[in-house]
Amino acid sequence: MKKVKISMISKGLLLVVMLLFIGSLFVPMWRIELAAPQYPEGLVLQLYANKIGGDVEIINGLNHYIGMATLHTENFFEFKILSYIVVGFALLSLLLIFIAKRKAVRTFFIFYMLFVVLAAIDFYRWNYEYGHNLNPNAAIKVPGMSYQPPLIGYKQLLNFGAYSIPDTGGWMLTAAGILLFFIVIKEYKFNKSETV
Repeated sequence: MKKVKISMISKGLLLVVMLLFIGSLFVPMWRIELAAPQYPEGLVLQLYANKIGGDVEIINGLNHYIGMATLHTENFFEFKILSYIVVGFALLSLLLIFIAKRKAVRTFFIFYMLFVVLAAIDFYRWNYEYGHNLNPNAAIKVPGMSYQPPLIGYKQLLNFGAYSIPDTGGWMLTAAGILLFFIVIKEYKFNKSETV
């Protein structure tokens, strides 16, 4: 069978995917919003590719009272490597434009989805450790209580409502995954004669 290159439309979409990856490095990827009566304006913890942002100092002060460890960028190896991983995804997206093979795009999509799953597992572990490994000498102790934020969605933690949701960069990474999936479906549906 004749080998068929991916279409120009797919190449254009891969360029958009590359730009989404690059753009996600400059904005927060995830956010945890905290709402409570004593903070009517709310508090937010923002996770960038290379740092923690938002109301970190206030949240660290609150965490101290309930025995949670304070949050510092340098304590997480993820912030040392995530930027390089995302840049790598961007470069691979660009390379795929020149390789122009649907099998390569499919492999990249699978690899990216695997990364998303592993990142979610790591984020859950991160939340679990901070929510459960409490200082027994904390000023405020509630027997049987843990303070693990939700992986995604809403959870009540004492008098705080915690919302864990993607931020701008997270939506950009989601859009990149959706576009990659669309490219794979499009190429396999309309270029059935391709062998590789």
